[in-house]
Amino acid sequence: MLVDIVPVGSVSPEAKRAASAALRSVYDCEVSINDVQSVPGGAYDSGRNQYCAESFIQLAERVGRGEKNIAITPHDLFYRRRNYVFGLAYLDGSGSVVSTYRLGTSSDGGFSNKSAADIFEDRVRKEIVHEVGHTYGLEHCDNQRCVMNFSPTVREVDIKEENLCGSCRELIE
Repeated sequence: MLVDIVPVGSVSPEAKRAASAALRSVYDCEVSINDVQSVPGGAYDSGRNQYCAESFIQLAERVGRGEKNIAITPHDLFYRRRNYVFGLAYLDGSGSVVSTYRLGTSSDGGFSNKSAADIFEDRVRKEIVHEVGHTYGLEHCDNQRCVMNFSPTVREVDIKEENLCGSCRELIE
């Protein structure tokens, strides 16, 4: 299985490395990093001052070279009526997206003494694994430690682990 990471806009090398390492670790897949892409035309919503997440998924599906393709972007994303999303994927689809826009902060809710850079990379790893998990058909998990747990805030992202729980792991093996 090849997962192609599609950077959209100015994505840091650290974010790309964290995403690649997490995918290899959790899904035991091959990972490639595509050429940097421009923001899809029509994705920006001036009324919200945000970008439509679905446009980034469509871009990843169109230019990605893998069986699974995930766009990663520093732009703030929304989906339908939600104020923002860290990422989005369709169940059993080939494309997904993660935004790093709200993942970078100096605080992790008091869970560790890690540096802001380490916290950011942990969050990127978890969100990348989470969204690609949806493309494998995984839904949100009730286990708060499972990476597939729904995380509407960075505090919840920080609580969960980078790995799939046993129940979710069974569903994709």
